[in-house]
Amino acid sequence: MNTTSTAGRTARPGPHTPAARARWAWLVLGTAAHLLAVGGRWDIAAAAWIFPVLLLRFARTGRVWSGALWLWAANTAAAVFWLAESALFSPATLGGAVALAALLTLPFLLDRLLVGRLRPWAALLVFPTAVAGAEFLITLLSPFGTAYGSLAVTQYGVLPLLQLVSVTGSYGIGFLIGWSAAVANLAWERASWRAARRAVSPCAAVLLAVVLAGGARLAFFPADGPTVRIAGVTADSAVLRAQKAAYAQVTGGPAELVNHPPASLGPAMRAVLDNLLAATRREAAAGAKIVVWPERGVRTLAADEPAVIAAAREEARRSRIYLEIGICVHTAQAPAYGRNETLLIDPRGTVRWTYQKAHPIPGSETYAPGDGRVPVAATPYGGLANVICYDADFPGMMRVPADIMLVPSHDWREYGRAHTRKAALRAVEAGYALFRQDAEGVTAAFDNQGHVLADTDYFTTDRQATVAYVPMHGTTTVYDRIGDTFAWLCLAAVAALLVAGAAAGRRPSDRGPRADEPAQPAAQLR
Repeated sequence: MNTTSTAGRTARPGPHTPAARARWAWLVLGTAAHLLAVGGRWDIAAAAWIFPVLLLRFARTGRVWSGALWLWAANTAAAVFWLAESALFSPATLGGAVALAALLTLPFLLDRLLVGRLRPWAALLVFPTAVAGAEFLITLLSPFGTAYGSLAVTQYGVLPLLQLVSVTGSYGIGFLIGWSAAVANLAWERASWRAARRAVSPCAAVLLAVVLAGGARLAFFPADGPTVRIAGVTADSAVLRAQKAAYAQVTGGPAELVNHPPASLGPAMRAVLDNLLAATRREAAAGAKIVVWPERGVRTLAADEPAVIAAAREEARRSRIYLEIGICVHTAQAPAYGRNETLLIDPRGTVRWTYQKAHPIPGSETYAPGDGRVPVAATPYGGLANVICYDADFPGMMRVPADIMLVPSHDWREYGRAHTRKAALRAVEAGYALFRQDAEGVTAAFDNQGHVLADTDYFTTDRQATVAYVPMHGTTTVYDRIGDTFAWLCLAAVAALLVAGAAAGRRPSDRGPRADEPAQPAAQLR
């Protein structure tokens, strides 16, 4: 039986009442849905729209700080699940996951603290602006970029919606998902169309407009025009297995590899190089004008690097192609004992750039990072640009004036497909085609609207070669022009709402409303 306090507030139901049990069910179901919306290989697009609704309902119907701790646990569970399904466990990534979970809990906490202080229209903006702002802060402050924490990556394949990132960056989709969750909770609280329609109608209209505008862009402004044949090649699995066996003989770590390499290592490395050169020659003879090797496609000791580059230059001259090669160079310099770099060689055999990876994977790669300046070279096939693998998880460095972005990569079975899908967002954001050549992952080519032009799974073939006809001319997007303006506006809005909430002067009760009763008075439309 419910009791009434002297202040007239209905007391929160006990822990065993049906309403309380329903509240915990929202937490469990919301967490379960969250596991399917983490940017991993088992994502379901709809789950990204469902879990914030349920977790926000849990947050709004209980105590502030205990609820925040439970939501932190839910977000941590989702982050740890992502690490598990992606085979990314390490002390560094686990610590990072816990920290990111705390940051992604802040939108729920801010909503819970401010929803009772602000006018209804302002209260509806707290959660979506905080979601977009938190996603942006992750790309600014953490070493993980958009690898984790971006809701936009869960919408891969929903191309009409995905066109929004060409205007707002990936943060616009996070905003829409957060806004929908806030509106759904208001409708849940009011349980009346008349009370909720003033909030539901604008949100539904904006969602419809975004999808229709995205569909119109796809239908009336297709990424057509002249194309260039690009081939991506990876060494045959047999020679790669032999190279791995040679590396397995090294027992003393990177220093031992440089100073006392096993006798079998040199021939194994040379076999991989010869295999890639033969594959390049084959694809050039078939008509490819640009050939791309994967990240660390060739491994070599520093003393042998000039010979490797000379062989690649000769092949580019002979085949009259642009050749992008990925090299792992083993050096004697501690602590990295190596470099991770790519070179673009033109049909005359000239090296147009040497680029070093700007974002080594935290906890996994010890290479010294490059300067982050993305090279762009003018060619008859448009402006070619290049980053390496994980660099594409950082949208800020990917806004470059290019027509085709080449992304040599090296993933692994559990993460390759998900990582390649994330790279597709960069193509839509920046307006260029993107070719991601992935060793031990999924190679794919995308046009500037996110259409898949070709893809190949490394683990389904012994000889990996991916061929795509890629548009030679990119386009200028709104996101190109304004950058992260939308994300900064969201952060500014969060700051303004915090100030407005503090000025309102009414402290929301830490007890919270009943689990079967809406929050007051923020959800009430006037």
